Amino acid sequence: MPLFDAARPVALVTGVGRSVGIGAGIARRLAEAGWNVAFTYWTPYDARMAWGIEADAADTMAQALEERGADTAAVEADLADPEAPERVFDQAQSRLGGITALVMCHCESVDSGLLDTTVESFDRHFAVNARATWLLIREFGRRFHGAPGTGRVIGLTSDHTVGNLPYGASKGALDRITLAAAHELAHLGITANVINPGPVDTGWMSDDIRDHVLRQTPLGRLSSPQDTAHLVEFLCSPQGQWINGQLLKSNGGFAD
Repeated sequence: MPLFDAARPVALVTGVGRSVGIGAGIARRLAEAGWNVAFTYWTPYDARMAWGIEADAADTMAQALEERGADTAAVEADLADPEAPERVFDQAQSRLGGITALVMCHCESVDSGLLDTTVESFDRHFAVNARATWLLIREFGRRFHGAPGTGRVIGLTSDHTVGNLPYGASKGALDRITLAAAHELAHLGITANVINPGPVDTGWMSDDIRDHVLRQTPLGRLSSPQDTAHLVEFLCSPQGQWINGQLLKSNGGFAD
């Protein structure tokens, strides 16, 4: 990988396991906007999901970011491990330097409801979606030494809970943790916001779900990772500094 270029700020984007995902779209957009990008992925999660493993996804993403002028670092990490966030920051900083923006796109998402969710699944959702969010933000706050007003924390959330209890509940915890950072990290000059992108077609939608989303979206199209990526780019820019402590819906008007 290329050496760290101090002229470009560094973003850490979690949850970039597939080149078609939201995290991948955000990483590419930030690279195009002049950022160096470290990213995390966890192949065993993709192996458990219906879409399966994308062969050489990390290498594909690294190449795509480099083609956009970014230095990059790929870190494989199981964020259910409470020691993982510290290792992620260690590796990212050793490769690219101090991190200016933390963008959290990682998740555990396995459908189950009130009656059939297992304790193991519930705990893993909260470990990945809530606890890891806290630990990543804590690590960022402890290490951030950027100019006041330049630090950024952004988390991706969801309001889907029916039939998806542990995912929705743990994302609700993510909201509160991230928004607390807007106040608790204010003395460091860090802003913190949450984005709810609504349903984004990254290959998981069935025909029925796709038809439902289209009917419920006034603009009459499906959301793409690029829609979220453009908002993240703005929030990370100097022009986005005054947006702070907000839960932003960027979903084309989708109403379930």
